[in-house]
Amino acid sequence: MPLLAIVMAFALPGCNLVPERTPVTLYELPAQALDPAPHGSAQRETALRLATPDASGLLDGTRILVVPTPNQPQAYAGARWADTMPQLIRNRLLDAFQDDGRIPSLVHADSNVSADMELLSDLRSFHSRYRNGLPEATLRLDVRLIDTRSQRLLASRRFTQHQPVGSESIEAVIDAFGMAADRLAHELVDWTVNRLEDR
Repeated sequence: MPLLAIVMAFALPGCNLVPERTPVTLYELPAQALDPAPHGSAQRETALRLATPDASGLLDGTRILVVPTPNQPQAYAGARWADTMPQLIRNRLLDAFQDDGRIPSLVHADSNVSADMELLSDLRSFHSRYRNGLPEATLRLDVRLIDTRSQRLLASRRFTQHQPVGSESIEAVIDAFGMAADRLAHELVDWTVNRLEDR
């Protein structure tokens, strides 16, 4: 076949050398606002910088992860988070501190404004895993509270949340991640406020 005929054949309608991409649905991390701290609760004058959690490998991306078999992570097809997982967690924690109101001086991780304390963290788990035939959302965050002036470690803790999912639908899994993140954020805010009181 002449070369021109080959080129024309590839140019004909319906001839597509590149496979069509699978449509992808983006999901935000669902969130319920925390109740404000009880009226009369003391506010902390400490300025707190909330750093974006460190993460590596698949945890530093936007794929929604599932571990159907131990030690074999996979991703849900056709679904992704609207932002990277560390950014989703950072934004959820920032909202939680603002909802609570006991630490009004919050500094964004990307800001050059000085802060008295910094909350550093490592995202260790953000996936669903199967228990008794159904998925369970799992979040794990290792947190360190640092005095920025002395660079001294004031406290550290691992926060872990599990939320069973009632079905295998991606919507149900997303809702479960939101509930687990809400509880983790609530625990972390209380812990941070108490650590600042102990200083």
